Amino acid sequence: MGLIWLGLAALAVWALVRLGRQSEGPRRGQWRIAATMIATAMLGGGMLALSRGSWLVGGGLVAAGLYLVVASRIRVLPARRDRIDDAEARSILGLGPDATPEAINAAWRRLMGRAHPDQGGTEGLAARLNAARDRLLRR
Repeated sequence: MGLIWLGLAALAVWALVRLGRQSEGPRRGQWRIAATMIATAMLGGGMLALSRGSWLVGGGLVAAGLYLVVASRIRVLPARRDRIDDAEARSILGLGPDATPEAINAAWRRLMGRAHPDQGGTEGLAARLNAARDRLLRR
């Protein structure tokens, strides 16, 4: 019986640690809190059922609890706006409205040298520079 209590205590600590790491907005965070509590109850009930010899019920509860843990960890990223207009593309690259393709490529190379992730920049900024160059060269 001591092993069961140790398992239940480990589940409680896991739930508290997981709840302390919540960094989502209000709606998604509430889903994770509810999922953590329900999964903890399912895993605990499954452990008790398994310890008493009820393999089918215990296995089902443990499987459902593990599924809920995994399903609640899937992060949904917000939709990104990939489309930019000419004015925004020119402002990103620092160019005027009459820029030539050579000037566009030169500005892109100059800025990408600093904004590339390998040079200490971010992937998001490099992606915006690429999108701006592509937009201006397509028109």
